[in-house]
Amino acid sequence: MEVVSNSEKETIDFGKKVAKNLKKGNIVILSGDLGSGKTKFTEGILTYFGLQNEISSPTFTIVNEYNAKDVNIYHFDVYRLSDVDEFEAIGGEEYFEKGICIIEWGELIEEILPKNYIKITFSRNLENENKRNIKIDCFGDSTLKL
Repeated sequence: MEVVSNSEKETIDFGKKVAKNLKKGNIVILSGDLGSGKTKFTEGILTYFGLQNEISSPTFTIVNEYNAKDVNIYHFDVYRLSDVDEFEAIGGEEYFEKGICIIEWGELIEEILPKNYIKITFSRNLENENKRNIKIDCFGDSTLKL
């Protein structure tokens, strides 16, 4: 499935739409260049769960934990990890069943992910700086109905 976002607001709104379908145990991998919309999309997910004032990029902390009313959300940024072993060393895999995991740069740890996950790839449009192409792939038994 592919979606086009024409603005940051549309990317946030798309995150809210996806969030309606997420539940404990879901893993969402966000892939794309710096500035392609991954954090704005995550802002939409957090907004849906009433956490709009809590968002911060986990770039220097590896993971931010958010406690929504009905589910915990774990927002990872694994860009700075040198390898999969570092993710395992911080106990990253233990989060997979504890809540919703959103993992920026998650393609770096795909080899240790459970078979069920959603991968969302963000691409910039070279002709329009605000436009993003967003591709959604579901693996294993994961589905995403929009």
